[in-house]
Amino acid sequence: MGEEQNKIIVFQEKQIRRVWHNEEWWFSVIDVVEVLTGSPRARKYWNALKKKLTEEGFVQLSHFLGQLKVKSADGKMYATDCANTETMFRIIQSIPSPKAEPFKLWLAKVGYERVQEIENPELAAERARQYYRDLGYDEKWIETRLQTIAIRGQLTDEWKARGVQEGREYSILTAEISKATFGLVPSDYMKVKGLKRENLRDHMTNLELIFTMLGEEQTKQEAVKRDAQGFDENKDAAIEGGSAAGDALQAFEKRTGDKVVTGGNFKQQIAEAKRQRRLQQPEEEA
Repeated sequence: MGEEQNKIIVFQEKQIRRVWHNEEWWFSVIDVVEVLTGSPRARKYWNALKKKLTEEGFVQLSHFLGQLKVKSADGKMYATDCANTETMFRIIQSIPSPKAEPFKLWLAKVGYERVQEIENPELAAERARQYYRDLGYDEKWIETRLQTIAIRGQLTDEWKARGVQEGREYSILTAEISKATFGLVPSDYMKVKGLKRENLRDHMTNLELIFTMLGEEQTKQEAVKRDAQGFDENKDAAIEGGSAAGDALQAFEKRTGDKVVTGGNFKQQIAEAKRQRRLQQPEEEA
């Protein structure tokens, strides 16, 4: 989420990198392996462990891993194997280490909010709502943003059920929808808004969010109508769904004379909200 999308957390003075992905935290597997084994060759250990996990019957391991960008020691972002809390627990089970149990407890605590949210989706929505309130967004924008999260989740569920692979294939399909809707892939859209690693949707206006939702909802409906299976067929559905939203966007702009895509962002608002919170914290703790 925005500037907090990538974070480093600490277990027994060891750093674990994590990244916010698909509305949950994903952890760097290499970091976890290094913490539990103490091995100076954690990458080699992990490669061997992947083979062992497959032999143990976890044949779909690669489907549960994400090649996500996390910050390296040189300050640059590199793609590395990451896993969510559930998959990380399965990996830990195959690592003989006296630190395994305390790490599981630590990981459970770190992921506890996510477990609560799975059991009570309304709690997840309320936490997200409060998160955006704290960043200075108004209630109307927040409700629209939460709707985009819900619709995005429905679309990715549909993709998963139809054989689309998480990670790269999701990114490609998302880019196709965006290009057909707005005439911009997400990376170019971010440049228009002057963004770098921030969450693009957290810097969209209400209108931009609405047309984003329309493109993804239409894509989902196209996938269902066509019974699209696999990446190629879902790519066609994504282009069709995005094009329907793009047609609606052009009609809106022609009717109103207003442009939907803007170069505006909420960076200044977010920075000010964070500054105000820092000023208030001493009073709250008094």
